[in-house]
Amino acid sequence: MSEQRSKGPAKIDDTREVISLRSKKPDWLRVKAPSGEGYRATRELVRGLALNTVCEEAACPNIGECWAKGHATVMLLGRVCTRACGFCNIATGLGDEVDPHEPARVAAAVERLRLRHVVLTSVDRDDLDDGGARHFVEAIKAIRKQCSETTVEVLTPDFRRKQGSIELVADARPDVYNHNLETVSRLYRRVRPGASYDHSLKLLARVKRRSPSVFTKSGIMLGLGENRDEVLEVMDHLRAVGCDFITIGQYLRPSKKNLPVERYVHPSEFSNFEKEARDRGFYMVSASPMTRSSYHADADFEKLQENRLTFGEQSSAQFEETA
Repeated sequence: MSEQRSKGPAKIDDTREVISLRSKKPDWLRVKAPSGEGYRATRELVRGLALNTVCEEAACPNIGECWAKGHATVMLLGRVCTRACGFCNIATGLGDEVDPHEPARVAAAVERLRLRHVVLTSVDRDDLDDGGARHFVEAIKAIRKQCSETTVEVLTPDFRRKQGSIELVADARPDVYNHNLETVSRLYRRVRPGASYDHSLKLLARVKRRSPSVFTKSGIMLGLGENRDEVLEVMDHLRAVGCDFITIGQYLRPSKKNLPVERYVHPSEFSNFEKEARDRGFYMVSASPMTRSSYHADADFEKLQENRLTFGEQSSAQFEETA
């Protein structure tokens, strides 16, 4: 995959501006370095409670903004993932020992940060018999016992070949169940080795069938080599399994060992994809270069609730045959 110097912005299909990979990042991707009292307080709390966050481990560009507001996405089950996705910055290897006290520490952090909405995610744990599903359930229970007004969003692995794990987490009734497709089907072997596009779609369908009132959510990154038609196809597939919320953001290469950025997508194209997604009936759409799965998750959850009341609850019956 060559990275040739461009003589200037090119046009693809007369709509998509391409930025040379050897040029500096475009202005719309520039963020301030993390700083301030709020950021430092969140960092000290996370470290004091010995918690891991995807914000740090995945080198999220929004960490400064989110931590300044006291928002952090907790990463359960250690810092080492048993998969090696091409886009991800998290360490790969043998999983850490499961800490049975972690759910209680997560609940303590939620209480001290006074969070209205919390996002829980984890590394992939193919080494565990349930993929870590029971640990998610324990964390949800601990938060609801200690912070009954806080809503809980989970961003889970695919639980591939872990019978009953999807249903176990769905039965804990998180307010939002998120599982990211990450990219289009054609790119899976390169971007998500070890995962299956079809399995991830079926996971979302099974959650919706099991717990119809739970919001389902999924996200993809742009800039990995996908084309417009493939992105629209992802939207159609997600709506076919009843997905309520889609996030679309720019892929940013976290290190030289990760996949290169094929192109930087102009904000106007994200706006176009947002319109396409809304036209397809998603309750909620977040599409921008800086969008990430848990970015502004608290405000987005409130909008999800409002939009369900406005547009009416979707029937799960139409999605049952897809699982």
